[in-house]
Amino acid sequence: MSPRLRTLDRLGNVAGVRVFVRLDLNVPLADGAVADDSRIRAAIPTLRELRELGAALVVASHLGRPKGTARDDLRLRPVGERLGELLGEPVTALADVTPVELPDDPVVLLENLRFDPGEERDDPAFAGRLAELADAYVDDAFGAVHRAHASVSALPELMLASGRAAVAGRLVQREVDVLGRLLRDADRPYVAILGGAKVSDKLPVIDALVDRVDALLIGGAMAFTLLAASGGAIGDSLVEPDRFDDVRASGERARTRGVAIELPIDVVAAAAAEDAEARTVPAGAIPAGLKGLDIGPATVARFGEVIAGAKTVLWNGPMGVFEHPPFDAGTRGVALAVAAAPAFTVVGGGDSLAAVRAAGLEGSFDHLSTGGGASLEFLEGRALPGITILEE
Repeated sequence: MSPRLRTLDRLGNVAGVRVFVRLDLNVPLADGAVADDSRIRAAIPTLRELRELGAALVVASHLGRPKGTARDDLRLRPVGERLGELLGEPVTALADVTPVELPDDPVVLLENLRFDPGEERDDPAFAGRLAELADAYVDDAFGAVHRAHASVSALPELMLASGRAAVAGRLVQREVDVLGRLLRDADRPYVAILGGAKVSDKLPVIDALVDRVDALLIGGAMAFTLLAASGGAIGDSLVEPDRFDDVRASGERARTRGVAIELPIDVVAAAAAEDAEARTVPAGAIPAGLKGLDIGPATVARFGEVIAGAKTVLWNGPMGVFEHPPFDAGTRGVALAVAAAPAFTVVGGGDSLAAVRAAGLEGSFDHLSTGGGASLEFLEGRALPGITILEE
């Protein structure tokens, strides 16, 4: 348990008490049903513990980006149905975000928080209406703790100011414990693997990791900006020329600190992701008209060698366009290497988790982080609004 956070153990007697539980139920829907219930499953332990303590629950979450207006395709009712199935008791999905009166049902689910513009504005008035619904507050939405939104920031502040409890749930507690270990106490060698589309999204975490890791393996489209910045021919691959100076500076810092930055040796290239006519070419010699869409087999092998020698591994981001075979082989190869590593292994980011699930490897890692952006910002050492408010 992290000594910094107030947790469920600090709630006291909640028998018969209404507890507001902020969850991250931002799950994909398809044909009016939940398409991936991983985030819902992650919330169940905290909900069950609270119910076993006798608490009545007011559950709240956002879904998608409705931008302050109600949208039928982003209502939480199908999420509530799946939540009830996994929890093993009925969940009453309400049609309002801030109902005037709550039913007596033991578990109610508020409508999508982002239907009210006050949520994303961190509006104290909106938070005040939410505060009227419960006598204690639990945040178990790690995927949202980096957002200064009303249900994450203003609401727990109001609860504390009025003498009511505001604590972290078990999921947030676990995330802070594990990611805190990566920040402060990682066993070495410590290897980080980063992928994804844009290097600009990952530059702050690259700079933060250079101060902590022994090796940094970079794949995905973001690697092409680093390759191009060092003079490589990348064909029509995605590139951010305005970041060349930044990535060169990061590379120089890594060299100064003795941190190995490993870039792809070879890539699987094609004219487009929908093109089945793919070929493996050297990463720095991609022909014009082709774009790199996955790391190649030599890169998978090299990355695997580095991963096998690690005692701590962090992986965030796919190695290619893994949704389109044959460009999934690199991501799958890295997933298998991390799963087999004799190391403490942490995987984060929605795409990485989707790749892990697709490979049937969910049980092969020490921790699957539910927060993509939140995980990265935590690892950068930033103060996150939803964490700071819950600290002792």
